[in-house]
Amino acid sequence: MAIEVLSRDPHLLIHRAVLEPGEATDWHRDACRRFTVVVKGGELTIEFRDGERAVVKVYPGLAEWDEPTDRVHRAVNTGSSTFEEVVTFVLDSADQVPQPQPV
Repeated sequence: MAIEVLSRDPHLLIHRAVLEPGEATDWHRDACRRFTVVVKGGELTIEFRDGERAVVKVYPGLAEWDEPTDRVHRAVNTGSSTFEEVVTFVLDSADQVPQPQPV
């Protein structure tokens, strides 16, 4: 998995994330509101720590807002092609970590 910070100011963080087929994000929760635009990809599976899974069909140009959640999860690229997204996180403070890992 590759993450590149594209821009950051006290209220916004914009990053680009790339997952090759079979790769997963780290386990995390979503601490702030965010806007995601899919650049490449076909399918992600969201795995929750409690064992639930949700398969999500994605496509280039898919754009949506997501709200914060304390539910620990990770995204796995279960598609056959590279997944790429650009995410804008709306930060509550300049030092906020938008996707903290569980302790």
